[in-house]
Amino acid sequence: MKSTTKSKPGYKHNLLTTPVEHIDITSFDARPIVEAMRKMSFTSRDLAKAAEIYNMMLADKTCSVILTIAGSTSAGGCMTLYADLIKNNMVDAIVSTGAAIVDMDFFEALGFRHYQGSPFADDKVLRDNYIDRIYDTYIDEEQLQACDGTIRKIADSLPPGPYSSRAFIKEMGKWLTKNSRKKNSLVQLAYEHDVPVFCPAFTDSSAGFGLVLHQAKNPRKHITIDSVADFRELTDIKIKAGTTGLLMIGGGVPKNFAQDTVVCAEILGKEVDMHKYAVQITVADVRDGACSSSTLKEACSWGKVDTAHEQMVYAEAGSVLPLLASDAYHRGHWKKRAKRKFATLFK
Repeated sequence: MKSTTKSKPGYKHNLLTTPVEHIDITSFDARPIVEAMRKMSFTSRDLAKAAEIYNMMLADKTCSVILTIAGSTSAGGCMTLYADLIKNNMVDAIVSTGAAIVDMDFFEALGFRHYQGSPFADDKVLRDNYIDRIYDTYIDEEQLQACDGTIRKIADSLPPGPYSSRAFIKEMGKWLTKNSRKKNSLVQLAYEHDVPVFCPAFTDSSAGFGLVLHQAKNPRKHITIDSVADFRELTDIKIKAGTTGLLMIGGGVPKNFAQDTVVCAEILGKEVDMHKYAVQITVADVRDGACSSSTLKEACSWGKVDTAHEQMVYAEAGSVLPLLASDAYHRGHWKKRAKRKFATLFK
């Protein structure tokens, strides 16, 4: 329901004036900072240890790296960072929330932006002006609806039937190769580099609205998203990969989904190792038993993650991930890695 707060003429335009600028990890060398943090305490030393483990993943020629993304780091300025990880062969598969892939990355690939705002804004006024807020970041709701419409357009163009989210996101990347308004979209780069992207809760995003519109228009012949196929496909990657490392931003469904591939492989009768390396950056409290905040040591009890090389970092990811990623980029272990091209398993 619309609020009764009256907005001033031009108010929306005045709020959407300062775009979020995405950090470039290649433009600065974080190695000296990370090395200094190694000699400190608390979260600083945890971050230095996490950076060391991520570099171990990249230096281990047998290790495939799975990146999981939850939360709003893409909207908050890490979008180019994630693209650089793909472009420079620093991740081999991605598991993400639908919002990070659709509402943020794909959204900006269409030429739209996220804007700096304020957490103290009058949200009724924002609603009157069709501005959505993520803490101190603004999004134009009308542009989000255009994004929904693009998802529907892509769905309308496909043969009806079930698709894993990976298969549909591949079609999104293919569409962007001819229609993108912005270079270096994660979705497009993943398509071009054969890096599979999974969103096990895909419809919990603008994609959901677009697919509802698609099914409403095509009630008898439409596409559906098959989350079971997602689980099987990512498990196939784990079986194929052998040694794996997890770089987990936030928690939630992406974290649990990636970890569960070890258990799923065992259920399928395949003997696989637990994830050998694991890093998680989160602010979640562990005391409520939520899967988002379960420690990596706890995951070992489930047979998911080995405890030999694991590190929890309790910090807002946007504040520490650029340091970890820049450190790994400038150490350069990625230059000697073989490309996995796991997306080709499903051609």
